[in-house]
Amino acid sequence: MVMSAAERPLEMAQGPAEMKPSKVAIDWRGRLLDRAPFLVACLMLALIIGIYGSLQSGVFTLDELNLDTAAAMTLMLAATGQTIVLVRGGIDLSIGGMISLGTVIAATRFTDDPPTTALWALIILALGFVIGALNGLLISLLKLQPFLVTLATWSILNGVAMIILPTDGGSIPGWWVGFASAQLFGVTSPVWMLLVLVLFWWWFRATSIGTTIQATGSNEKSAFLSGVSITRVNLVTYGLSGLFAAGAALFLVTQTGAGSPTVGKDYILPSVAAAVIGGVSLFGGRGHLAGTLIGAFVLTLIGNLVFVLHVSSYWQPVASGVILLLSVLASSVAEKAARNRVQ
Repeated sequence: MVMSAAERPLEMAQGPAEMKPSKVAIDWRGRLLDRAPFLVACLMLALIIGIYGSLQSGVFTLDELNLDTAAAMTLMLAATGQTIVLVRGGIDLSIGGMISLGTVIAATRFTDDPPTTALWALIILALGFVIGALNGLLISLLKLQPFLVTLATWSILNGVAMIILPTDGGSIPGWWVGFASAQLFGVTSPVWMLLVLVLFWWWFRATSIGTTIQATGSNEKSAFLSGVSITRVNLVTYGLSGLFAAGAALFLVTQTGAGSPTVGKDYILPSVAAAVIGGVSLFGGRGHLAGTLIGAFVLTLIGNLVFVLHVSSYWQPVASGVILLLSVLASSVAEKAARNRVQ
C-alpha cells in the first residue's frame, strides 16, 4: 500500500518517539543485569532468613542480630581485605597465615595489663600491614603471580605460627574476650564494627586510593599509561588486606579465648566466596563491600539453617557450594551484559 506524502511526515515524526521507550527499556535491562550478582546475593539472604525465621523463634530480634553479626565478624573482616585485593584484580591467600599468626601472638603475649595488651594489638595490626605490603612489593618487583606469592607467604606465616605455639592453646585476658559482648544502646560491639566497615568503604571509594585501585583492576595497562604507580597500588592494596586479616585475628580470639596456628586456613576460601557471592568480580575492577558483607552473612546463616533443620553438618559445604555456583553464574551473566553494552 502506497502512503501519501501527508502520511509520511507523520510516520517519521512518530518513529523516534516510538524508539525512545525501547532504548530506555534496553538500558534499564542492562543496568539490572549489571547488578545481577548483588541482587542474587540479597535474594539468597532474604530466602535464608525467611526459612530460618519460620523454623526458629526470635530470629527477627536485636539479640539475634547481635549474635549473628558476632559469628560473621571474623569472616567479614577477612573478606573486606580480600575484596580490596579482588577489586585490584589479585587474590590474597596469605590472610590465612596472618590470622593464625595473629591469634598465637595474642594468646602468648596478651596480659591482664591493658596498656601492654593494647601495644601488642597495635604490633599485630602493624605486622599485618607490613607483611601484606611485602606481598605487594614482591608481586610488583618480581612480576610474580599474586596466587603464588601469597601462597608462599601463607606457608611461611603458618610455619612461624607453629613455632610460636605448636598446638591450640595460650590464653586471652577476660577483659579482651568480653569486648565481643560489650553493648552500647543495646547493640553489641560487632554490630558497631559492621557500621565502621560500611563507613570505611564509603571513605575508601570516595578517595583517590579506592578509585585508583579500582581503575587499575579494570585495566592495569591504561592505569599505568595514565601515570599510576602500579607498585604503590600493590603496596596499599595488599597492605590493607594484611591489616584487615590482623584485625580478624584480634576479633577471633574474643570468640575462642585462645590461639591456633592453623585456624586461618578456615577463612581463606570463605573470604573469596563471600566476596564472589556479593558480586565482586574475580577479574578485577568491579565490586562493593555491601555485597561482600551480605555474602558473609549468607555463609554464616547457612550453618544456622542446617542446625535448625536437624540435618548433618556435612550439608553445609554442599549448600555453600551451590550458592557460590549460582553467584558465579550471575556474575558471568553480568560480565557478558557489560561487554555487550560496551560493544
